[in-house]
Amino acid sequence: MKPTAYWPYSIAGLVLFFGFWQGVVSAGLVSNFVLPPPLEVLQRMLTMLDRPFAGFLLHEHVLSSFLRFFYGFALAALIGIPLGLMMGRFRLLEDIVTPLFEGYRYVAPLAWVPFAALWFGTGIGGPIMVIFTGAFAPCVINAYRGAQLVDRHLIEAAQTHGAGEFRIAREVLLPGALPSIVAGLRIAAGLGWQSLIGAELIVVSSGIGYVMVQGQSNLSSSTVVSAMIVIGLVGLVIDWVLRFAEARVRAKWGGA
Repeated sequence: MKPTAYWPYSIAGLVLFFGFWQGVVSAGLVSNFVLPPPLEVLQRMLTMLDRPFAGFLLHEHVLSSFLRFFYGFALAALIGIPLGLMMGRFRLLEDIVTPLFEGYRYVAPLAWVPFAALWFGTGIGGPIMVIFTGAFAPCVINAYRGAQLVDRHLIEAAQTHGAGEFRIAREVLLPGALPSIVAGLRIAAGLGWQSLIGAELIVVSSGIGYVMVQGQSNLSSSTVVSAMIVIGLVGLVIDWVLRFAEARVRAKWGGA
């Protein structure tokens, strides 16, 4: 069955979900204050696109969040992928880094929020730091696993032809590990986006997480739910983009 054949089921799932939501509210099982109906949430979203809330329009909050995410995610990829490849290539480096890394990756990204607030205040550095801590580990792990799966004979052949370590990393390790790396980027993006929203609940003065905080302060459940839906939609778009990239990479380079 082609992927497009699944769309009717996806649409049906959405209709059932929103229908159930509306039914629960209409039946009085939950008050509108606790859970506003879908149309009220939609109206609130449209209002925030036209009138500023918490200092900015809704799409400006989203852009602010996305830029923080992009910087933190890019930094994690730029550092984590080369480190993972080198750990997969050199056993000594793996032995040196692994104990510290294994301890670090089990610390929840939100545990770094207090340090981010102390070190950077409400500036952009705090959220970037929190996103980095969420996205860094998957980048390292998947690059390492990808490097481990590269055929050793290819590396030996490159060495026989006089290739240096940088050239081996660029022309042998990276292409061979690329499917695993892109799969890791999808995981890293999801964790990074979740980490960003957690950071924005505490250490920023704009962004979609900040909208949730201000909505709660104003006792506006429609604002909070609107922000939650936008968070999910942006995360879905990010995943779609990376899923498309992963499919293209696997089609060209093969699965790892």
